Amino acid sequence: MEKNLDYYLNLNWTLIEGQDLDFEGNPYYYIEIKEIPSFTFCAKTLTRARENYKKQLRLSLMVMLENNEKIIEPDEYEEEPDWENLCP
Repeated sequence: MEKNLDYYLNLNWTLIEGQDLDFEGNPYYYIEIKEIPSFTFCAKTLTRARENYKKQLRLSLMVMLENNEKIIEPDEYEEEPDWENLCP
């Protein structure tokens, strides 16, 4: 299977949804993708964020593919080790 833009857009990405306040104290909602640490999409409502994050994902993936960056797929993602318990 060719791993092109359409392939990556249709993966089952791990979405992290949250809410925060902007610099003026107004709430906004964000979506991050666990496997792509540099990805964040923000909107005024969670519904709008869910409806539109894939537009930003498309652009991010296009840049990553053009730059031959390694794209970590959902089944390849490894949790960060628990360094506090590993180190004496």
